[in-house]
Amino acid sequence: MAQPAMLTETYRSVVAAWECDVMGHLTIAYYFDRFADAALTLIEGLAPALPPGAAWRSSRLRARYQKELRAGDGIAIRSGVIAEEAGAIVIGHALLATGEDDVATLVEHRLTRRELPYGGREEMQQGFAASVVPWISPGFDPIAEAARPERMIASGSDRVKAWEVDERGELSLSGYVHRFARACFHVCSAFGMTAAYMRQHRRGFSTFETRLHLLAPLPGASEGLVLRSGLIAVGHSSLHMMHEMRHRHGGELLARFHQAGVHFDMDARRSAPLPPELHKRAQALVVA
Repeated sequence: MAQPAMLTETYRSVVAAWECDVMGHLTIAYYFDRFADAALTLIEGLAPALPPGAAWRSSRLRARYQKELRAGDGIAIRSGVIAEEAGAIVIGHALLATGEDDVATLVEHRLTRRELPYGGREEMQQGFAASVVPWISPGFDPIAEAARPERMIASGSDRVKAWEVDERGELSLSGYVHRFARACFHVCSAFGMTAAYMRQHRRGFSTFETRLHLLAPLPGASEGLVLRSGLIAVGHSSLHMMHEMRHRHGGELLARFHQAGVHFDMDARRSAPLPPELHKRAQALVVA
């Protein structure tokens, strides 16, 4: 999907081998590091008077992964403000493999304004409103609610490490998504798509869409986190999951992450039908 030419380049680098997962492509958490950088670079260029990290915080990211990225691929991100809301902006990111015209990933990234002890916010908001550019959305369908939450399974339990926090001392976007990506494997194991199965049959799980929604103040280093996950829908080869992260102390809901992907043929590098037995067992875990 080609995006309008008014987007500004905000990031350029290369996929490192250590950033790739057991599927052989870029781990989704490392996309989020790059989109966080790209957003702040764009904001800094449009409103240089205020430090972007101090003035804005991410509240929602919706991503459509259209082409896998592998070790050694050069990447560039082009970004632009695509909507201005009261107290918030939405930035569109188009990620391309350098040297190629096709967009590899499209993201709609909503950031909300932080409370600041100094002025300049009204002028900044006016500047963003004047900078809105055209955007072609990949489209994001509504997601069913969890009508059977008792079917959700424990999928994570740990504590925030000091090296996971950002410049404000809050859990980084990639720190959230690393946990949700690991939770995915617990969901797969629950219906028989275990690590042993994937190694034996040369199968895996490849994500094509994610939606991260941050719902509460971001946790800091040493705070305990717990995750629960469930299947929203099961298709011929596709799996749609919902993950929730809560604070260990008090149970406050911190974030939700919707993840859609396919049962993946590791050799052909494309989706493969779920075996009937796995499909049947997965259907029994659907929470929607």
